[in-house]
Amino acid sequence: MDPRMSAMARLRPVGTPSLSLDNDDLARDYERASTTRQFESGRRLVEDMALVRGDRVLDVGCGTGLLTAHIADLVGPEGVAIGIDPLPLRIEIAREKQRGNLSFDVGDAYLLEDFRDCTFDAVVMNAVFHWLSEKTQPLLEAARVLRPGGKIGISTQLKGDQSRVQEVAAKVLSEPPFDRYPRPRPNLTFCVDAEELRAFFEMTGFAPTLIEVREQKRMQPSAEAASFGNFLGHLPPELRGRARVIIRQRLQALVTADGLIQHRQRLVAVAVRK
Repeated sequence: MDPRMSAMARLRPVGTPSLSLDNDDLARDYERASTTRQFESGRRLVEDMALVRGDRVLDVGCGTGLLTAHIADLVGPEGVAIGIDPLPLRIEIAREKQRGNLSFDVGDAYLLEDFRDCTFDAVVMNAVFHWLSEKTQPLLEAARVLRPGGKIGISTQLKGDQSRVQEVAAKVLSEPPFDRYPRPRPNLTFCVDAEELRAFFEMTGFAPTLIEVREQKRMQPSAEAASFGNFLGHLPPELRGRARVIIRQRLQALVTADGLIQHRQRLVAVAVRK
């Protein structure tokens, strides 16, 4: 792990997913999968945020930069879109998209130290908030870098909602030999419901203008397991590939002529910095 990642790892709360389990294959797989997953939910989120030309926008947890590039198009050459992600391999891919008003860097939601107070008109957290084991510090950091009246947009997994991938993975991981290596906690994510998110906004200086649960029907063209290293990171290295193959085989059995159908609930919110 490079020095910057080591510093970020020390700052992250206990229980937060590890930063050391990514690899080139997972990063490229994430880029491919995001075109039909995170990007679509993110595109609708920035519509809700009503970004305009000239806005300065920080995309926190940008992954490989698909949504950040879309934001750069929305704000135009007069605006700025900056994407940060704690995983350097994803940022390497994102940097292939850089242009005049679009840039990327390694960074962490818990400490936005590279950005001065009141720098941005909007902060976007798409498919990020459920990975944060402690919620107040990232929101306080977002409030700090936003100008008064600036907006934060969050699209995240809803507490209690499970995907087909999660259901199938839980079943596979409960079987030998994987059951000998239980996860430290049953769920990888730290999801909230609408009222909990409202309370977090109120504690950190935000006034929500939108908090709603949205029903989603998502069609994946093929069976895909998660492309995040922590998904199987609790297993010994020699078992991770085997588990991934079995999970994909089980998911493949659920694929119809239209693909793998997933019904999900997503928590979407927009709030204004007071």
